Amino acid sequence: QVQLVESGGGVVQAGDSLRLTCAASGRTSSASARGWFRQVPGKERAFVAAINWDGSSARYADSVKGRFTISRDNAKNTVYLQMNSVKSEDTAVYYCGAGPVLVTALDRYSYWGQGTQVTVSS
Repeated sequence: QVQLVESGGGVVQAGDSLRLTCAASGRTSSASARGWFRQVPGKERAFVAAINWDGSSARYADSVKGRFTISRDNAKNTVYLQMNSVKSEDTAVYYCGAGPVLVTALDRYSYWGQGTQVTVSS
């Protein structure tokens, strides 16, 4: 089992920056890739960014390329999502997922955190 806890959400203004944190515990070696997804009411959870086990490879949704950066610190079992130049459309609950490999598909992630709300005011 892998436990994930997200933090860092809040209310920010358009153009501001925010950093989300995902702390992992448990058998993290069994699900070493990490992904960030986001969800708004009435819509499916959507891929944002993902990173492989050692941080050497990452992927991003087109909507966040050039603005968001995913990174990890394996010594701390923590993954980050640096969000710069945020827009109102970035408002969502952000979830961290853990899976065996770097993928963008929601159903390939076996473990999820409880989510953290990000609200961007314009």
